[in-house]
Amino acid sequence: MRVKVTLACEECKQRNYITMKNKKNNTDRIEMKKYCKFCQKHTNHKETK
Repeated sequence: MRVKVTLACEECKQRNYITMKNKKNNTDRIEMKKYCKFCQKHTNHKETK
């Protein structure tokens, strides 16, 4: 049930990270605070398609 998901920066919309999530336990979209190398600061990253 684990699937690959892509995380995109909310400010610059760049797709920076790929991670795994369990669709059974986490049905909603993941949101994490990660470092964006394009913005050069920590920003929220949301799951994209």
